[in-house]
Amino acid sequence: MTPEELFPDISPDPIAYCCDCARLTRAPITIRHIGSTNRPGTTLYACPDCFPRLDPGPTPADMVRKK
Repeated sequence: MTPEELFPDISPDPIAYCCDCARLTRAPITIRHIGSTNRPGTTLYACPDCFPRLDPGPTPADMVRKK
């Protein structure tokens, strides 16, 4: 592997798919985090237009971590 493959450039602008309308948004709002037992969980995002219609759930900041 090359260093470029190990350390890809990360965009300073956040970008994600909206979980409601499925469009890309440059202003994603975290809606909820879906945990998994055998891999990292999935975080769902919404665009600013869809956010008021959605019911937010627990986010990664709300998750209780066991020590």
